[in-house]
Amino acid sequence: MKELFLEDFAVGQRFISDTRALTAEEIKAFAASFDPQPFHTDEIAAKASFFRGLAASGWHTAAVTMSLLVKSGMPISGGLIGAGGEIEWPRAVRPGDVLQVESEVLAVAPSRSRPERGMITVKSVTKNLKGEVVQVLTSKMLVWKKGS
Repeated sequence: MKELFLEDFAVGQRFISDTRALTAEEIKAFAASFDPQPFHTDEIAAKASFFRGLAASGWHTAAVTMSLLVKSGMPISGGLIGAGGEIEWPRAVRPGDVLQVESEVLAVAPSRSRPERGMITVKSVTKNLKGEVVQVLTSKMLVWKKGS
């Protein structure tokens, strides 16, 4: 993919990532290290929880989203450098779910004090293949200008 600079972005521009499936084993392994709650680590305990079954940690969903964006979703020159954002998890990710990220540029703003860069605001919606939204991430990202 061709790397993009600030001048390459426009409001309304869209990007769609590749897909990635999650297994029960991956969900439990991630949770064991980073979010060790029973509804993420134990299939039997998860059945009696709010989720009524094994559910991926929201942080796992965020990590998969980031991986999809980096590898196939938004080819920002110099990498995806976040400058803050807001995240929502309206639906749990389950074993076997296949995720894909659709991103839309909401704003493009050259820096007033740093002429070599600017910021873009992007809304990235992660969905399963049923089209159900599992995460909404609205983030600001630093983007370099060409020749910087």
